[in-house]
Order: sequence, then structure tokens, then C-alpha cells
Amino acid sequence: MKIKYEFLTGESVEIEVSETIGKALTGIDKEAKNSDRRETRRHHSIDALGELGVQLAATSEELTDTIEMRETREALRQALGKLLPQQRKLVQKIYFDGKSISEIAHEEGVAPQSVHERLNRIYKRLRKILITIVE
Repeated sequence: MKIKYEFLTGESVEIEVSETIGKALTGIDKEAKNSDRRETRRHHSIDALGELGVQLAATSEELTDTIEMRETREALRQALGKLLPQQRKLVQKIYFDGKSISEIAHEEGVAPQSVHERLNRIYKRLRKILITIVE
């Protein structure tokens, strides 16, 4: 059986080997190709996830931070759900709609201090709710 041997320089040589050695070398080449193929598929899968917007944590510290952020978001969502409807509306106006206290006071026809006091009551209530959720 003849085997083609290629050097890094680009030079190639054909050598004559026994049938047993030829089959063994062919098996080794096949296994190497299959291994490369499996490895390539794994890399393509991770790359495809990246293209879909999936971000993988590079370190265990980043993973821990991500998990803590999700837990914090969930606790805050639960706490906001326990507020009174008018309190949720005020929080939404301030933090999600980007309105200032004076804008809200003007819309509602009250003094800015009144809106500020309502916010302070909301903060106190959220603290109490979050403490019970976290414990």
C-alpha cells in the first residue's frame, strides 16, 4: 500500500508500507478527522449562540453576578407587585417614564414636597417587603 506523506514545506513523498500499517494509519487519520469535526461542531454551536444574543459568563464570578442580578430583579418585581396601584404608578412615572418630581407634582396639582413624601413612604414599604422576601 502506498501512503502520501506531506511535509510542512509543501514537499510530498509517497512511500510503500505493509497493509497492516496502512490500515492502522488510515484508521488514525479517520479518527483525527472525526475528532476535529466534533470539536468544530462544538465551536460552531457556541458561535451560533453568540449570534443569537446568548452571552456566556467568562468566569464563575461573572456567573455569580448574573445570578445575583436575576434574583435581585425578581425580588424587586415581587416587591413592586405588593405596592398599592397608585404607588406603582408613581414608581413607574419616576423610574420608567423618566419624569421628575416637579413634573408629577404639576400634573397632579400638588406641591413637589407631597410627591417626595409619597416616594419616601414607598421606599420604606419597599424596604420592609424586600427584607421579608430576602429572608
